[in-house]
Amino acid sequence: MAQTKIQAKMNDAGKGSRFSRTMSMADRSGRLLEQMDQLEMRVEALRETATALEQEKESLLEMIQSMKNSQEMRNISDGEREELTVTADRLLGRTLTVEVSVETIRTPQQEDALRKATSLINEIVAKVLDDLDNGRKRLISLHAACVTEVPPVPIDQKFQSIVISCALEDQKKIKRRLETLIRNMDNAGKTIRIMDQQKVVDSESANGK
Repeated sequence: MAQTKIQAKMNDAGKGSRFSRTMSMADRSGRLLEQMDQLEMRVEALRETATALEQEKESLLEMIQSMKNSQEMRNISDGEREELTVTADRLLGRTLTVEVSVETIRTPQQEDALRKATSLINEIVAKVLDDLDNGRKRLISLHAACVTEVPPVPIDQKFQSIVISCALEDQKKIKRRLETLIRNMDNAGKTIRIMDQQKVVDSESANGK
């Protein structure tokens, strides 16, 4: 009987020893937290990669469209221009087949700020053909409200307060859109000036000057 009790105590002690060697709850929690940290880094890397792809798509579309409307395209023969235009349209189509979207998590206040910022930009863009120079100046003042350094141009204070209320990712997208619009307007202005100069040359040639 005594031997049986001793053996039972030894077995209980052995069980306790094995339990003490297993992973504690704190260890398990620490390991899970470490895995979550690693997953969070991968998620952020995924979003950064997708955002970079979004920007690359925007850049490609802008470059192809700019090339289609460039002065160089006007200085080649009709046949060559038609061939290059077909190629440009094909590249535009293929670029547009790439769908990349990174959704931004926003508060209701940030949603409202984004709507206001977008509305102000769209309002200027809608009227830009009526007054190219004034439209460009207004867009530059909006862009000045998006930069951290002090710009050498007037800042649209109202727009700045709206942009500050936007989500950080939206602030970057707004700034990028304004930069693209300003570049496009600069290119359009150059094209208009070149066409005006060409009209003057043609007029002088027709008058025998």
